[in-house]
Amino acid sequence: MPKMKTKSGAKKRFKVTATGKVMAGPAGKRHRLISHNAKYIRSNRGTSALSEPDTRIVKKYMPYDR
Repeated sequence: MPKMKTKSGAKKRFKVTATGKVMAGPAGKRHRLISHNAKYIRSNRGTSALSEPDTRIVKKYMPYDR
């Protein structure tokens, strides 16, 4: 059986913690930030854990990060 491929978009956007949670940054912080005001950029710092249904989807995208 050949190896499964990781979705390249998912490996750039998500991180799996040691306990199995999937962490993600906020949407809209990748590029074209000059059109957003400074308050929006400041308030969307950091990462947060995804919900359980979203976690299941993302873990299918990254089969070897479990």
